Amino acid sequence: MRVERPDFAAPVVETSPVVVSTPVAATPVFPVVLDLPLLTGDESPHAPHIAVAAEPWPGEIAVLTSRTGASFAPNSIVQTPSLIGRTLTELRRADPARWDRGPALEVQFGSGDLLSLEDAEVLAGGNTAAIGTPGGRWEVFQFASAEEVAPSQWALSRRLRGQLGTEADMPDVWPAGSLVVVLDRSLTQLDVASSARGSDLIVRAGPAIRPVDDPSFVERSLTVEGLGLRPYAPAHLKARKSGGDIRLSWIRRTRIDGDIWADGDVPLGEAAERYRVRVLDGEVVVREVETAAPEFTYAAAAQAADAVVGPLRIEVAQVSDRFGPGAFARIEIDD
Repeated sequence: MRVERPDFAAPVVETSPVVVSTPVAATPVFPVVLDLPLLTGDESPHAPHIAVAAEPWPGEIAVLTSRTGASFAPNSIVQTPSLIGRTLTELRRADPARWDRGPALEVQFGSGDLLSLEDAEVLAGGNTAAIGTPGGRWEVFQFASAEEVAPSQWALSRRLRGQLGTEADMPDVWPAGSLVVVLDRSLTQLDVASSARGSDLIVRAGPAIRPVDDPSFVERSLTVEGLGLRPYAPAHLKARKSGGDIRLSWIRRTRIDGDIWADGDVPLGEAAERYRVRVLDGEVVVREVETAAPEFTYAAAAQAADAVVGPLRIEVAQVSDRFGPGAFARIEIDD
């Protein structure tokens, strides 16, 4: 019997080196929960965001939420680490929407890189960050120059302050030790009902492969305000005297599609146009009225009835049917 020679050939076996994965230690993560204004306009306006950093990054981060802390329900998954740091220098108040050319803000980040951008790229939304403290309000700012002055230590300069209506949340000074979170696609928005506004929310985050009671899970809490619904403070608040009356006027701003440079006013963004005007004696409100137009006349008779002593302070805010009065613009009259 004849047998073909190839039948005696040894089989060809494809081999590849064995890859042994290195286990990642489950160290505690660092989550930051932020109640922010609308960033793009596509997100849920009432829901807060979460940013998470960890070294080393353990993979997917599970986020659970609770109203009381008695039990937690799965909420979302964070796939990408965020760039989170602490300020090494203070940041003083500056005029919003103008280039802040003050001293550089030095920030120590855990890891990651930043880039300097041209002015046009910043004005298009690049290099956006938030500065604040956990559980508090956040100021959104942008920066054009980012210089690494030491390992993972960055000097941020040529800033735009109080962006997206957060000039109302800018204090006289952000002290050293404040948190800075770069606002990019690594942020994840929590799944929170609109009815949760005004209530406390407890958030627990940790490696998805670990149980929720593992020490790598870290808890944060905040009161949900839904700042994406808050109207911006009016701009260009002016007062002029006409006889004994004081005539006030202002320009409406919008939180929705405000960067569309077309003819006419910006979109309203609210169900109806309403404003709340408050007259203050010191910090005490002595008169409060609402108007449907961006103007108000403080009549001489009303001034006499209010009998304000010292400088006259008047505040104006746009009113949302869902949020209520937004941020107030203030003018002081001293003659």
